[in-house]
Amino acid sequence: MPDNSQSAKSDQNTGSQADTQPAKKPSKLALSPSRANDYRQCPLKYRFRAIDKIPEPSTVAQVKGTLVHAVLEEMYSWPREQRTYPAAVKRLKPTWAVMCAEDDQMFDLVPEDDLYDFLVECRGLLKGYFMMENPAGFDAAEMEKFVQLVLDRTKDSSLPVSVPMRGFIDRVDIAPTGEVRIVDYKTGKKPSPRFRDEALFQMRFYALVWWRLTGKIPEQLRLMYLKVADDLVLSPSAAELESFQAEIAGLWQQIVRDGEHGDFVPKKSKLCGWCSFQELCPAYGGTTPEYPGWPGAVGD
Repeated sequence: MPDNSQSAKSDQNTGSQADTQPAKKPSKLALSPSRANDYRQCPLKYRFRAIDKIPEPSTVAQVKGTLVHAVLEEMYSWPREQRTYPAAVKRLKPTWAVMCAEDDQMFDLVPEDDLYDFLVECRGLLKGYFMMENPAGFDAAEMEKFVQLVLDRTKDSSLPVSVPMRGFIDRVDIAPTGEVRIVDYKTGKKPSPRFRDEALFQMRFYALVWWRLTGKIPEQLRLMYLKVADDLVLSPSAAELESFQAEIAGLWQQIVRDGEHGDFVPKKSKLCGWCSFQELCPAYGGTTPEYPGWPGAVGD
């Protein structure tokens, strides 16, 4: 459920500044894997997150993933011989202290009485990583790589619209012989075959972005599920990515249409039980806030 106290505080702050500061212009939009999956799950959920930018409470699972990602990112800055499991574990507590110093909400999510068990779970995720690969054997070419581009309709007439795309890639490996591997860490459960669509969507998204930015198709896409020490691997082809590009363009065309008309229809599913916007959803008797308007897209 939404964090009403947090939302109320945000509204109050906005109101108190209205007379002294001009309203901020909404930032223009681009498509990321997470926002694309939001729209595919529920167009109204996409609107609340991407356009209204309604605050949502963090979860323990999210901050656990943030902590483990931060430690793994830092680890690749160390000399190879220092990239060991014990050394990584030792960085959990100080990294968590930094996160808490930056955000007081961390203390509410993980009280002191729960901290030991929380760090033990994070240690287990690091162990899963080290069970899958030896980071002392190679160097990462990129960590937390921000990527952004626009698939330009003026340069590719097969596109119904220009598509702005962006996101962060956890890790890029480039072999001495030039092969590229894109890696993403997952701290949740590995999906069963029938529920892999979202995972494969993310992999193809980053493969397409990398291809269009560099002219090279990654040889391997790898999702590493640290909790179970297992992975999901894909080696995309040009035909596969061309087809995915058409899918992405069609999806963005739908988003732009909904955005320009303010018509984001809720879609009920089993996932609604995990949605923090139910109190604002008409499908559950809620009242949807006034639509703030289409902010436009990156590259417009």
